[in-house]
Amino acid sequence: MNYTITLSAAEDAALSHVAFSQDDWIQNAVHERCRIAIDEIVQITVQHCLDNGIQVPGTREEIVAYAFDNGVVKTAAVRNAEAEAEATAMAAGGA
Repeated sequence: MNYTITLSAAEDAALSHVAFSQDDWIQNAVHERCRIAIDEIVQITVQHCLDNGIQVPGTREEIVAYAFDNGVVKTAAVRNAEAEAEATAMAAGGA
């Protein structure tokens, strides 16, 4: 996947104040957040598999794919939509 971001001149200048290379800093920040998310997903999925007698996939990449394919984890967008729907339903039921 490729993603593109746009910084204003002020943002670019500010980032240059704290980072030797803006691109390296951005790359590092995103890759580190992905690593943390993968660790979280692996932990959740391994526990799910152990609790349900399911063989744990062999690699971290396979574990992440399994987790999403089997509903062990959901995207933030899906979780947010579910929370909004639940809040709407609660508001409608309480009115």
